[in-house]
Amino acid sequence: MSDQYQGFINEELRLVNKGGGELSGRTFSVKDVFAVKGHSNAAGNPTWLETHKPAVSNAPVIDRLLLRGAELTGITHTDELMYSLNGENVHFGTPINPKAPARIPGGSSSGSAVTVAGNEVDFALGTDTGGSVRIPSSYCGLFGFRPSHGAIDMTGVIPLAPSFDTVGWMAGKVQDLYKVGKVILKSSEKKRTFSRIILGEDAWELLDVQTNNAFSEVLEHLHTIHGHLETVRLSSKGLDSWFHTFKHIQGWEIWQQHGAWIEEERPVFGPDIEERFQWARTVTEDVLADAFSHRRSITGMLKELLGEDGLLVIPTAPGGPPKRNTPGHLLQNVRGRTMQLSCIAGLAGLPQVTLPLVEVQGLPVGLSVIANEQEDENLLEWVYQTMPEISPVVTETS
Repeated sequence: MSDQYQGFINEELRLVNKGGGELSGRTFSVKDVFAVKGHSNAAGNPTWLETHKPAVSNAPVIDRLLLRGAELTGITHTDELMYSLNGENVHFGTPINPKAPARIPGGSSSGSAVTVAGNEVDFALGTDTGGSVRIPSSYCGLFGFRPSHGAIDMTGVIPLAPSFDTVGWMAGKVQDLYKVGKVILKSSEKKRTFSRIILGEDAWELLDVQTNNAFSEVLEHLHTIHGHLETVRLSSKGLDSWFHTFKHIQGWEIWQQHGAWIEEERPVFGPDIEERFQWARTVTEDVLADAFSHRRSITGMLKELLGEDGLLVIPTAPGGPPKRNTPGHLLQNVRGRTMQLSCIAGLAGLPQVTLPLVEVQGLPVGLSVIANEQEDENLLEWVYQTMPEISPVVTETS
C-alpha cells in the first residue's frame, strides 16, 4: 500500500477475518484511538504514545467486524487527543483530502476519512464526540454515521468526553455503510417508517451563501419523494446557545479525563489544541448546573419533535472544507458555525447520518439526517432505500 494520502500512522498492520459473513472481502481502517492487540496508540500526540503501553486485546467493535468477514488494513491518524475538527496535526502532518487536495480533510477522524475517500479501504472506524466522523465525511465526500449514544460498545476506545463519545464509521458506498451498521449496532426490535421530514430553519441559516442553491435542489428531490416538508426553528435563543452548552459540558468532561495526564506529562500540543485544553481546565462545576439543565431541555424538545416517524434534515457543515494552513483565528467562525450544527445530535444523543449529495466548485458538502434515539437501524434502512432516489447536485456556481 502506498499511503499516497498520508492517512496511516501504521499502514502495515493487518488483521485477517476470523470467519465468513456479509463483510467478506471488505477492508477497513481504524482511527488511532481503538485498541488493537500489540499496538500502542498515539492518539495524535507523541507523548501519549511514549506514556502508554501496547493493547493486550482488540476493542470489541473490531472483533465484531473481523468475525463477520472484514479485514483490518491499517491504523489511521487523528487530531491530538481528538480535540479538533480540522485534521491538521503539528506532529504527524495533515492527511491529504483526496476530493480536494488543497483543503483540509476534517477531523478528528482525518486519517480514517482519507483512507476511504482515497479507495485504500472500503470503510473505516472513527469516533465522534462533537462531529469527528460527520465533518471529515462531509469534507471528503463520504457517507458517515454517528450512532445513538451508547448504541456501540466503547470498550477499548480512548475517551474524550464520555457523555458525548460514540464509535462511528464512514464509507464510500451506501451499501457498505448499511452493512457495517447491521453488524455493529444493537438490533432494533421496532421497525419504523418515517413519514415526516423536518427542516431545522435556523440550522439552514448557517450555510455559506454559495451552497444554498445546490441544497435547494436536493431538498426539492426530498419533497418529491416524501411530499410535504415541515419547517421549524429549533432554538428560540439561537443555536449558538446550544453550542455554548455543549462546549462547557464537553470541556469539563475532557479535563476530568485528561487533565491529570496533561499536568503530569506536560505534552507539547499544537497552538489551537493547547488553547482548548487550557480553556477546558477553567470550566468549573458551578457553571455546569445551567448547562445540564439546558441539555435536558434540548433533549426533551428534540425527542418530542421527532416522535416515532420524524427525521430532522440539516446541512452537515456550513460549506466545503477550508484551505489547508488557514490561520487558526480565521477558522474560528467556521468552527463555531460547524459546531452549532454538529452539537444538535450530540446534546440529545441522537443518531445522525451524513450523505454526500452536494458538491460546490469541486468541494463536497454533506446533507445530514437525524432520527430519534435508538432509531439507528431504521435510519440506516431509510438511507439505504432512499439514496437511489436522490440525485446528487454538482454546481460550479459561485
